[in-house]
Amino acid sequence: MTHILGISGSLRQQSFNTALLHAAKNLLPEGTTLEIATLHGIPLYDGDLEAKEGIPAAVATLKEKLRKADGVIIATPEYNNSIPGVVKNAIDWLSRPASDIPGVFGGKPFALAGASPGAFGTLLSQTAWLPVLKTLGTHLWTGGSLLVPKAHEVFDAQGKLTDAAIENRLQKFLAGFSQSLQ
Repeated sequence: MTHILGISGSLRQQSFNTALLHAAKNLLPEGTTLEIATLHGIPLYDGDLEAKEGIPAAVATLKEKLRKADGVIIATPEYNNSIPGVVKNAIDWLSRPASDIPGVFGGKPFALAGASPGAFGTLLSQTAWLPVLKTLGTHLWTGGSLLVPKAHEVFDAQGKLTDAAIENRLQKFLAGFSQSLQ
């Protein structure tokens, strides 16, 4: 059984990226599972807080899920043409202490996907992730990409994916990433 961890880069209840991950759960190839992780409860990174109190419980929980996953999909929004602070903050916490980086990120397969109301999907955000993921020593899967533009037109008010072409692209993306993990 292949286990993928999906991290939505948004805290918003009606997040298109969280909706994208929920849609993915129904399109996985046989023998693959997807666990969606939340970033709720992760404080802003503060070295003084880390020194005084250690790693916050929400970070430790997410770090353990990341360690156990065969691969990770970051469903990243795009804020101001780059990486959203909330998900970058979580990755910064997950890289603490620095001695944990090889065991948490080293060689771990990562894939990038994203949905945005804009016309280019999350192209710039996904591009901005490249040096971060390289620095952490991840293995970035480049066998496919998933950019969902005009997300407000492909999800309904309940967050259900309603666009057949995007659904097909998502299914192919998941099949390719899952296959790369075996």
